[in-house]
Amino acid sequence: MIEQEKWDYINALDHELLLGGVVLSEWSTFLARDAETAFCAGANLAVILAAQAAIESHLRYEYFEESETKGWGLYRLLEVVPLPPDLRDDIHELRQFRNQWVHVKDPSQDKQLLEKPE
Repeated sequence: MIEQEKWDYINALDHELLLGGVVLSEWSTFLARDAETAFCAGANLAVILAAQAAIESHLRYEYFEESETKGWGLYRLLEVVPLPPDLRDDIHELRQFRNQWVHVKDPSQDKQLLEKPE
């Protein structure tokens, strides 16, 4: 997909999924918009990082008072919020995939990255 097609896809999803309104914090909105921008620009790792941050921000905003989750990571948030099991599993999968990229075990093992950076 070219960049404009990606924006068209994002806008169609927004129209379909946000009917009736959704209340997000400014932080969650900012992070989600950044994920959209990264997606459309082809910055795939940035998409994953910003999307997870947006999810975490929204869970804190939607389900907790300001100081209740201090020091909690996304894993703990997911274990206590009332989400459908399939959605919780999908977000855990995203979290685990993100962790593989953020917490690189051996940076010298880069052959596959060099050969296929996409």
